[in-house]
Amino acid sequence: MANGNLNWIANFIWGIADDVLRDVYVRGKYRDVILPMTVIRRLDAVLEPTKQSVLEMKQRLDVAGITNQDAPLRQAAGQAFYNTSPFTLRDLRSRAKVQ
Repeated sequence: MANGNLNWIANFIWGIADDVLRDVYVRGKYRDVILPMTVIRRLDAVLEPTKQSVLEMKQRLDVAGITNQDAPLRQAAGQAFYNTSPFTLRDLRSRAKVQ
């Protein structure tokens, strides 16, 4: 990624932080929120294409009474990690808007 693009993205993220988090967090504490949320969103985006297959695999394993579910769930996710929560960040965001 070109340095100019990276700077643009960083400035965009910090601009959103300034708009959204103003008066909620002290300006110097933005990094305590932005970095974790950026990482969480990235993980969510990586797992999004296989989310349904992971949830289906989790349900099958639970019904079968299998307790060691790590390897099959990783395989279903196609990653070294997985998420069995039925929620995505988009779901949580839309629920927050409704409330």
